[in-house]
Amino acid sequence: MSLVSDTTERSLESYRITRSRRNVAWTGAGALVVVVVLALFPYIVYSGTTTIMLQGFIVLTLASMWNLLAGYAGLVSVGQQAFVGLGAYFVLIFAIHGVSPFAALPVAAIGCGVAALPLWWLVSRLRTGYFAIATWVLAATVMLIIERFSSIGGGTGMPLPGLSGFTGTLLTAYTYWIGLAVTVIALATMYILLRGRLGLVLTAIRDDEVAARSSGARVGLARMLVYVVAGVGCGAAGGVLAISQLQVQPGAVFSIQWTAEMAFAAIIGGLGTIEGPILGTAVYMVLQQTLQSYNAWYLIVLGLVAMAVVLIARRGLWGLVDDHLHVRLFPVGYWLWTGERGRRRGERAKGPRHRLD
Repeated sequence: MSLVSDTTERSLESYRITRSRRNVAWTGAGALVVVVVLALFPYIVYSGTTTIMLQGFIVLTLASMWNLLAGYAGLVSVGQQAFVGLGAYFVLIFAIHGVSPFAALPVAAIGCGVAALPLWWLVSRLRTGYFAIATWVLAATVMLIIERFSSIGGGTGMPLPGLSGFTGTLLTAYTYWIGLAVTVIALATMYILLRGRLGLVLTAIRDDEVAARSSGARVGLARMLVYVVAGVGCGAAGGVLAISQLQVQPGAVFSIQWTAEMAFAAIIGGLGTIEGPILGTAVYMVLQQTLQSYNAWYLIVLGLVAMAVVLIARRGLWGLVDDHLHVRLFPVGYWLWTGERGRRRGERAKGPRHRLD
């Protein structure tokens, strides 16, 4: 009996579960340095560069929220532009009533979270393609409702008031900083949520919703929370968009192009990872700045790149990096290790069979 017990104890001791092979503290320190360097950009680069960076921040925030929905909760939405538009119009409404657009931004983001609750009630029972089409229809409906109000510009929109006291350079710098802050808060919130119990629940839902329900996971509550958080994040990005463009026009802020951009960045970067949208946004911005003068060819090249990545790297570009270097900058899942050699079981396997995230 004691021999069996000793063998079992040695067998259990030969395995351990960790979040990452690397020290996460170094990642946090590196991320802080990157944020500080980015915050100094208005002092060391031209305003044209900060404008491009601001657009990248908006796309990264949107891509991270779309990744939270599709990559973790299994909710493929093509209607997230509804919250981009609502965030922009909330900022406009508060600015019309004398509130600074910068001060109105957090209130607008919260307002988008509140608006997400009834919208979620309308689509919560739908799955797969039905959910995707329903979110698109809701976004179009929200835009049509907004266009009915002439007090906020109707179908033509109106300029954003409340920013006349800023010089051009100062306004560009402030908008850049607020865009950077929104992106950092979005990534940090996503990281904190996924490191907790919600992350495990979402992983179970993504892998097998029926099994998750049978094991006691509160699937409906978890998905609603993710939908609301994504609405808040997209609304904040929409508010930054309104401030950067100094104009709120329904056809621009409710454009499905925003969902296309966030989906492109998340998919080519890698769904189900925090690092994926970051890498995907960098690739998207490089392609956009390089090819935007080629008109239709720009969209064709984007489509070819997306198809190539999907066919060659099923887990996205960051999946290739992870497979070869075994690096997770923001680990939110778990790994199973063997105790004798300190190497992950199935390290050379092609599939994620031994990855616990």
